[in-house]
Amino acid sequence: MTTPATADLNIFRESITAETPETVAERARVRDFLADALEQGLMTPACDSWLSGHSPAFSRELGRHGWIGMTWPACYGGRDASTMTRFAVMEELLAAGAPVAAHWFSDRQIGPGLLRHGTEAQRQFFLPALARGDVFFCIGMSEPESGSDLGSIRTRATRTDTGWSITGAKIWTSHADKSQFMLALVRTGVPGQKTTDALTQVIIDMSAPGITVRPIEMLGGRTHFCEVTFDDVHVEDVMVLGAVGNGWRQVLGELGFERSGPERFLSTFPMVDGLTGIGANPARDADVGSLVARLSVLRAMSARISHHLDGPVAPGVAAAVVKDLGTTLENDSIQIARRWLPTLTDAARRVQLSEHLHHAQTHAPGFTLRGGTNEIMRGIIAGALGVS
Repeated sequence: MTTPATADLNIFRESITAETPETVAERARVRDFLADALEQGLMTPACDSWLSGHSPAFSRELGRHGWIGMTWPACYGGRDASTMTRFAVMEELLAAGAPVAAHWFSDRQIGPGLLRHGTEAQRQFFLPALARGDVFFCIGMSEPESGSDLGSIRTRATRTDTGWSITGAKIWTSHADKSQFMLALVRTGVPGQKTTDALTQVIIDMSAPGITVRPIEMLGGRTHFCEVTFDDVHVEDVMVLGAVGNGWRQVLGELGFERSGPERFLSTFPMVDGLTGIGANPARDADVGSLVARLSVLRAMSARISHHLDGPVAPGVAAAVVKDLGTTLENDSIQIARRWLPTLTDAARRVQLSEHLHHAQTHAPGFTLRGGTNEIMRGIIAGALGVS
């Protein structure tokens, strides 16, 4: 029997037309920009740069070229560009290892969330600034002792005379120490109320009194993850996103954006690219060829989902498939790069690949955690197929 969840997987059967001349031209424009940025020293290619490469200056430059919020309406600072064109721009930035982390969440899910659930005042205030790369958001979902189980979050918003008082903690919040605002999922319901009606999304000014941010050092010494605590932090009613009690449903829609994009399988692409075109070696070619084949399939799957992200129902199951397969591929690519690094005879290429491998390895523990663990993804898929 076909259910809405299993029908979600039919997205992968759809055909997609070839890129339009507009998209092809935009892709070429991005490549030219990236070549110039590399030559001028504005960027250094790196693995996982969409999450760890935080450069406000680079993001502002992308905003100046119209590459942030490009599908948003022009009245909110966007370009009314097609989903296909935006997907092409994302691919080019990710493949180049560009430092796009500062604006990534804003472009990927904050903007769409505001367009779908925000008030007109919220859209007018935030969206143009996000599109320019002048304002950055972090995402407050995961909590200590909650992990991927968003239904168990305990950060509470208590009603006051003028708004809400927020108390609790969030963890693994990327760039909370560098963002002006957080979109946080908080508990507003009464004890015993169904989770689906007990959660709300609020926009929190990160400069407000009562907020403490503690960066978490990763294996490589970087600190994009943070732990954030809230002690009676005031949030006005006008900073509630959507309806009070509708946070669970809103977040499910956002997770479709978060789990299905090409960043879920292109985090290690600069390293994979370093393994290609380096002479005949049948065993190495077979390994690299398998990665390229899997990348091609995931690209096709992700592109199909992207056409449905603005629809009435988020493609949650299909997004979970891409997230699971994509992050598994990224970890496999590290094993293959480690296997063949010693065989490279080109010293310069070996040094560059070694740097990419080091960066990828130190970030790898987070690949299958962020956006929901792979175990959670497989549970979602199994449930949709009726085999859980």
